[in-house]
Amino acid sequence: MKRMVVFFLFLGICSYVLSQASPDKTYLPNIKTISFYKYGDPLSYPIFRLNSTDLLELHFDDLDGGVKNFYYSIQLCNADWLPAQLNYFDYAKGFSQIRINNYKSSSIALTRYTHYQANLPDKNCMPIKSGNYLIKVYLDGDTNKLAFTRRMLVVEEKLNVAMQVTQPFNQQFFQTHHRIQIQLETTNMDIRYPQQQLQLKILQNYRWDNALSMNQPTFIRQGMLQYNNENTMVFPAGKEYRWLNLRSFRLLGDRITKQQNTNAANELFVKEDLPRLPKQYFYYRDLNGLSINETIDNLNPFWNADYAKVHFTFRPIDGLALSQGDLYIIDRKSTRLNSSHANISYAVFCLKKK
Repeated sequence: MKRMVVFFLFLGICSYVLSQASPDKTYLPNIKTISFYKYGDPLSYPIFRLNSTDLLELHFDDLDGGVKNFYYSIQLCNADWLPAQLNYFDYAKGFSQIRINNYKSSSIALTRYTHYQANLPDKNCMPIKSGNYLIKVYLDGDTNKLAFTRRMLVVEEKLNVAMQVTQPFNQQFFQTHHRIQIQLETTNMDIRYPQQQLQLKILQNYRWDNALSMNQPTFIRQGMLQYNNENTMVFPAGKEYRWLNLRSFRLLGDRITKQQNTNAANELFVKEDLPRLPKQYFYYRDLNGLSINETIDNLNPFWNADYAKVHFTFRPIDGLALSQGDLYIIDRKSTRLNSSHANISYAVFCLKKK
């Protein structure tokens, strides 16, 4: 069984339905390596506890170089991640825009860029309600000049949650999926109609594209709700992610076959990948599908690290072209000099409807 990491949180927001258009979007092609996480923990998710001293870190690069006037603002959203119809001062205090004043030009690297970073929330821009928030980063104080948006969860811990990951009994999923069982202790809250008041949201490796939403508990008891549907509360386990280690351009990683560096750019060629569907699963300890910015060649990964053009090769079964479907390279951060690995972890969000 793969290692599981679970977060038990309560969000005081309305029913949660993932919109088809992802709120995590980059609008400018020159913006790269966007990272948003808990302060000091680059493998974490941007979750901020209301009325706490928690801090989040925001990092990104501008490949145009030079110095630009980037601002950010926070926006409370509804269940579908569309802006809530509330006045800004109903969910936040302070200024509606904060300029990002912490920036530094790259050095040593062949690629010229400017690295920007900020710690959130700022004392002059603080959320006062829990819920779904978007961080909007834009140019020159003009919200129509969006650079990118990212999700942030402002939470209040209200419920005790117990979770277990087991092997499904259903033969259809027995060897391919994980079954999730969750128990909520509701004695501290007045929840009389859980199917109308609560919605359970389960994320696999912080992914929203395949998140599970549960409205109806499987069992309702005094002060206790159980969710353990055999057919719906399952995730495909899959294989381990293929990793890519770009910590150094001098010492090549084990999956890099060659490099072609010039005075202006770096080019790396990845070892040819083959289908792994018929092969037996093999476990190795890794970073649960996340990536981090690291370098072993220079001092600081934020402005000493470099970019590279990476060439991927995939050989289908028997070397035949794919007759159906598409081939995707999933890059969760678009980072420079990073190491990207995978395992399985789960986060559980219990959401209250208004």
